This record gives sequence, C-alpha cells and structure tokens, in this order.
Amino acid sequence: MAQKIELPPLPYDFNALEPVISAEIMELHYTKHHQGYVTKLNESLEKYADAENKGDIAAMIGLQSAIKFNGGGHVNHALFWNNLAPEGTSELAKGGLSQAIDTAFGSFDKFVETFNAKTAAVQGSGWGWLGCCPASSKVCIATCSNQDPLSTQGLIPLLGVDVWEHAYYLQYKNLRPDYLKNIWRIINWKEVEKRFNQVVG
Repeated sequence: MAQKIELPPLPYDFNALEPVISAEIMELHYTKHHQGYVTKLNESLEKYADAENKGDIAAMIGLQSAIKFNGGGHVNHALFWNNLAPEGTSELAKGGLSQAIDTAFGSFDKFVETFNAKTAAVQGSGWGWLGCCPASSKVCIATCSNQDPLSTQGLIPLLGVDVWEHAYYLQYKNLRPDYLKNIWRIINWKEVEKRFNQVVG
C-alpha cells in the first residue's frame, strides 16, 4: 500500500484572510471539507490496491470515480490554499506572467473581468482556473465542474478559485460575484508566478 495522503499544513492562520474570507469559513473549509477529501481518497486508494491485488477489474473500475472526485478535491484545495495570502502581501510584478496575461487578454483588468464572468457562470459547484498550455506556454481561463482537476483538460494549473458554496456561502450567501470580486485582494501572485516560471522554464 502506498503512503497515505495527508492534509497539508495551512500556510497561514484561519483569520489571516479576513475580511475577504472569514476565519469561520477557512476553518470549516480546511478541517472539514479538505480533510474529508483526504480521508475518502485514502479509503478509496486502499480499496483500489486491494482490488488490484485480487485482480478484481470491475471493482477497480468502480472505484475510479471516487478517486477522481476525492483526489481532485485534495489536489485542487492543496493548490488553492497556496494561491491565497493575507491582503497586501503579494502583487503581480511586471515580468513573464504579467506579459502573458496582457498578451492573452489585453490587460490585467480585462483578465479579471473575463475570469470572474466565466467562473461566476459555473453551474452548480466547480472551479475557475488560470491555466497554462505546456506546449505553447500561453495562458488561458478554464472552468471545471465539481472537483475535476485542470489536468483533465490538458492544462497546468497556475491559479484556481473554488466556487463551491462551502467556499463562500456563510459570508457572501448567494452572491458568488461579490466573492469573486473580493478574492483578488488576497491572491498570492508570487506563488502563481512561480508556477508559471516552472512551466515556461
């Protein structure tokens, strides 16, 4: 059996993202939702390994949706926490990423406007992403349903925003656009740019 997946440490206190995201939301989101994905992922991987050892292909196939959902939930959230930083601690510097955004969208403001519009329109639960094509190094906006990771679209995730209701509802109620408008105040651009530089070399 492979080593168990563990909940990664949160890189800041629960209240560090206030007033954009409340401490109550952060604590529930991290300790209940993300932990839940990790727990269920480990259970599913253990069952999968057992089925594989038995040569039970039907059982292996049956477990793949649970692995995708809970594995995606873990991968997406591990990235999401690092996407965020206390307000005023990070801004997008002039450089390769800012140039790529300007080239793709015309300006940073146009990028945010487009990102928010597409992400607000996600039906039900899902994620909005700034991704990078590994072949062209071009950036683009994409959305995913549920906990599907961006890798399912052949893109490398740079920045992800969770628009499941558990990410904002206690504070913003049904006003997803307000949550999206405010979250740009707490984006960890140093982390996003680091990921971009890893892709483009």
